Amino acid sequence: MIAYIGAASGDNPDFFKWLSTHFKNSGAGEVTLAAMASVRANPAKTLALLEKADLVFISGGDVEEGMSLLEKRSMIPLLHRLYKAGKPFFGLSAGSIMLAKSWVRWADPDDDRTAKPFNCLGFVPILCDMHAESDDWAELKVLLQLQPEGAIGFGIPSNTALRMHPNGTLTPIGGEIVRFQWQGHEVKKLTPLRN
Repeated sequence: MIAYIGAASGDNPDFFKWLSTHFKNSGAGEVTLAAMASVRANPAKTLALLEKADLVFISGGDVEEGMSLLEKRSMIPLLHRLYKAGKPFFGLSAGSIMLAKSWVRWADPDDDRTAKPFNCLGFVPILCDMHAESDDWAELKVLLQLQPEGAIGFGIPSNTALRMHPNGTLTPIGGEIVRFQWQGHEVKKLTPLRN
């Protein structure tokens, strides 16, 4: 059973239908929306669903909107409790970034000097971006420049995934994972992470 958190997409019903169909075609049983976006969402029902689920999925959309909604609905402490108790989480696109340490917002989207990082769930203690190979990982590189020297960022291309095992090791799925490091006041490309 998968509990589907659609916070980053405003619980978009078309996105939910599309992804739940894919999950079921891949062998999942029940896929249920853990509704949060609507003012009519029932927090007790959402809590019970998350507790009961075998897996928790966090959908794509907008990272900042997703984290803001989780905070507004007081879901972050619950999700941390479930994660620490061993509940598996997985995400897609913005949902994957939400599982990582932090992301970046811009006061002025055309001026990288206005960029500021903000916290995400931190279940996977990395910085990452998803399917941004077409712009050479520009947002990830900005995020790295806002970190301490030596910070590493993972660029996860389309059609690939990155799995964190319980012991903290990372395994790429479906191809190479691009890696960058903030060093000497510049972002340098490292050897990719490979199987």
